[in-house]
Amino acid sequence: MQPFTDSSPAETPDVSGAYPRLSKAEIELLERVGTIRATTAGEVLTHEGDTGGCFFVILQGTVLVVEGLPDVRSEQPAELGPDTRILEVHGPGRFLGELGLVEGQPAFVSSVSAEGSKVLQISGDDLRRVVLTDAAVGETILRAYLQRRILLIGAGAGIRIVGSRFSRDTLRLLEFSASNRLPHRLVDLEHDPQAQAIVDRADILAADLPAVVLNASQILRNPSNADLALATGLRAVKEHSTIYDLMVLGAGPAGLAAAVYAASDGLSVVLKEGVGLGGQAGTSPRIENFLGFPAGISGGELTERAILQARKFGVQINVACWARTIELRDGGFRADFNGSGPAFSRATLLATGVRYRRLPIPGLEELEGNSVFYAATVHEARLCGSQPVTVVGGGNSAGQAALFLAGTGAAVLLVVRGADLRADMSRYLAERIEEQPAITVLLGATIVGVSGSGALERIVVDLRATGEQRIFDSRYLFIFIGATPHTEWLQGTLALDDHGFILTGADLGEFPPEFSHPGRRRLPLETSVPGMFAVGDVRHGSVKRVTAAAGEGSTAVAMIHEHLRSLRFGPSSDAEPLTADRT
Repeated sequence: MQPFTDSSPAETPDVSGAYPRLSKAEIELLERVGTIRATTAGEVLTHEGDTGGCFFVILQGTVLVVEGLPDVRSEQPAELGPDTRILEVHGPGRFLGELGLVEGQPAFVSSVSAEGSKVLQISGDDLRRVVLTDAAVGETILRAYLQRRILLIGAGAGIRIVGSRFSRDTLRLLEFSASNRLPHRLVDLEHDPQAQAIVDRADILAADLPAVVLNASQILRNPSNADLALATGLRAVKEHSTIYDLMVLGAGPAGLAAAVYAASDGLSVVLKEGVGLGGQAGTSPRIENFLGFPAGISGGELTERAILQARKFGVQINVACWARTIELRDGGFRADFNGSGPAFSRATLLATGVRYRRLPIPGLEELEGNSVFYAATVHEARLCGSQPVTVVGGGNSAGQAALFLAGTGAAVLLVVRGADLRADMSRYLAERIEEQPAITVLLGATIVGVSGSGALERIVVDLRATGEQRIFDSRYLFIFIGATPHTEWLQGTLALDDHGFILTGADLGEFPPEFSHPGRRRLPLETSVPGMFAVGDVRHGSVKRVTAAAGEGSTAVAMIHEHLRSLRFGPSSDAEPLTADRT
């Protein structure tokens, strides 16, 4: 163990606005809701894994941000253990914390006074009020926190997923963490020298793998996605004891927009998501055609800002909740989910999005998860390194993935079935791809074979223009060739088109006689069941763009209000069409 001393390491330079220094005026504003106090060398201000932490502004002295701090809860000063890693060093004027503090997640890192210091301490609740109500200092803190989350993920800090990279459950947890932008890293049993020490110290058995280490004393053994969501603050409750005005299924741009606008209008809202907040858009490295962001915005930042808005207005957010059934009952809805009790609402919005199509290639399924992917996030980029990768597809998702991977150092082969890169891709993306020397584009091409021992090594490409087949080295394959809607569970419940997309509005006739109780016309985004609406990619005829999805989600809220009025109860009415304890 290494004790803290009076000699402090050099302060971490500000990176991309992640570590700003507050002005005197900003600190004085924060002092109105905080308490100034002294700290001693080695005093732990925040411990990883803890919830309900406080916000700290450093007034004097130095504070270290570390991970792997021994979990010793005593009055004695903390000591640096053999696995402790110093991530950041901060001096006067800087503040501690990251995105989880305002989103109600447990701390992913610890902070410790390196010397006798003086800090301004503010409760998490008061911090959230400041961030969400004070435009000036709130935006400074939020912008820094968004950047810190990116840096933590890039540094491989946060929760540790202990397992084999060839295990499907390990890859499931990695995908879930990446989809929800959780700071994490893989402790690979085959290659990480720390793996065995962590397994021995935590007494993790083979049957416990993969395991998730939250801190020295909190370990999830072979957890489900729902278990991990509960432990990391992504799933608020397992059972619902109230009837909501609106239940939103799907937390992509359409679902998030609907939840924010409905809750800001005073409706009670529950938001359910099966995989990752933000949906496909949440994994996009850059969205450059979203109104109001001329320099572009990452899908992750857009999602996190929307989540904060949703929480501000009281939306109940639950991740790792797959809907299994939904039915109309007494003028309201009951939906059943995996791993949790049912939820009840007066109106429902379906924004469940789509899932990626797979290439019909023998042997491809065995490679999915370890070298074949359907999203390009920081996690996948870290796996790829500088090895050759292939991206398949001619749309915007494929173009964004190719640029992102090339920007991280990979040599990218972009395989496009069509003869024109601009046929299905935005012009600005096509131009950037053509200017990127690390990307090679093959037009009029299809992949017809893959090979490799346990992982992808080579691909076989058919070039239609010449009739020849060529073999390329490729260690990873990213597939973006369209998608099918998440509507299998709705068969027999709603009217769907021939491809499974939900029919709404003018694509349907009048309400059938058994649904005559609304006493009104069918609304443009309403499905064949009154009070159930569909928006975004899952809806027949929708424009498959982030901006269009967000627009549909917000537009649907006006229709939801009209539906609630037609049933003669609103958000503050005492009338209940169903009871939450019904079975």
